[in-house]
Amino acid sequence: MYDIIIIGAGPAGLTAGIYAGRQGSKTLILEKNIAGGKGLEVPLMENYPGYEKIQGQELIQKIKKQATKLVELKELEEVIKIKKENMKFTVETKKDTYTTRTIILATGTRHRRLKIPGEKEFLGRGVSYCATCDGPLYKGKEILVIGGGNSAVQEAIFLKQIGCKPSIVHRRDELRAQKYLQDRAKKLKIPIIWNTTLKEIKGKGKVQKAVLENRKTGQTETIKVDGIFIAIGEEPINKLAQDLGVKLDKAGYIITDKQQRTSVEGVYAAGDITGGLNQWITACAEGAIAATSAQRDTQ
Repeated sequence: MYDIIIIGAGPAGLTAGIYAGRQGSKTLILEKNIAGGKGLEVPLMENYPGYEKIQGQELIQKIKKQATKLVELKELEEVIKIKKENMKFTVETKKDTYTTRTIILATGTRHRRLKIPGEKEFLGRGVSYCATCDGPLYKGKEILVIGGGNSAVQEAIFLKQIGCKPSIVHRRDELRAQKYLQDRAKKLKIPIIWNTTLKEIKGKGKVQKAVLENRKTGQTETIKVDGIFIAIGEEPINKLAQDLGVKLDKAGYIITDKQQRTSVEGVYAAGDITGGLNQWITACAEGAIAATSAQRDTQ
């Protein structure tokens, strides 16, 4: 029997583990992949307090090391079902079953898909959602980065710096990314294809061509390309929350109060799954609050 089970080992889940462990709560973190979540994909952060520059993978390893001194972490163990009975929760994974008094959902988000022809077919064969993971495979090659927010511009910068030839494709006539990222992209002379969307991905066995459509003129153009990195935002991983009857907003993110409590007693949420400011430091803060609230509410 655990005091707290945390589902998800990204920045929010790991930080919740640190706070839960330090307050003496018997805590288990369950992660379907390896610890880190999308934090592993961050090529470089320059806005995390205490570090002028640090890679996402490096910071995750530091947080993971700190958390696992205090709590139990089980990686590669996906939660498939949670049941609430008699004021306790039964958590079923693909490997085992656990019981707990409280749950912290830190399930995060997944990359949003374009849902266009060729996207699914060429996944892993020229289509990617993670420049940090796959970028080194495309050194010296022509790449399109789809999107106009922080993630897209950051991906393009990283790809350029490791020797790729990226161009940004954005559906509007101005980027949404923060100014310092835009300035860096401009300094690196990364081309931007404005008012354009990706309509189809073509190739034989791997990505070879991209069909682009100008949103103003309606004209299409097919260009040669070696890789396509899609960075158009995220969508919440909320199935467990839905199964528990947790209240969600219109976009599918978990609604919480200031103490990270959800609409279901004993269930808390932290990190990207709650929506709002999608930043590492925000996720950590919410993880700390959720763990503290879970401990106080069960005293």
